[in-house]
Amino acid sequence: MTTRTVTVALLAATVLALTGCSGTDTAADKTTSKSPEATATATPGRGAAGEAAGIPPEPTGAKRAMLLRALAAANPAIVKYEDKAIDAARNQCSAINGGAGKLEWSASMRFSYKDVTTSEAQGKQINEALKDGGFCKA
Repeated sequence: MTTRTVTVALLAATVLALTGCSGTDTAADKTTSKSPEATATATPGRGAAGEAAGIPPEPTGAKRAMLLRALAAANPAIVKYEDKAIDAARNQCSAINGGAGKLEWSASMRFSYKDVTTSEAQGKQINEALKDGGFCKA
């Protein structure tokens, strides 16, 4: 008898829990939004975690063009995929700003994708370009 009671109680609890997970939106859900303070302090392309990790915001306009030119000077093939190159540069800044070791190797790995291969010598040039150009300042 006790097993039956426990089983029924568990099934009832499961049913109640699942009804709380319904996918319907209520009017209260639709009117809730982020506070203006929360959206005003967010940096486009970078959250608090990215900022803490030393990842710069995604560059736009002239800054993006300048970064792509600096990267192309180290290895023209890496800017063939512009978005990948920008993402790799932002992630490499995390390593640079965090004082990671083997920066040339990590740059060569980050900037090798699809049909693009980057050497450690080119990785060193990339790191210098990211630092000297001011892109990787925390």
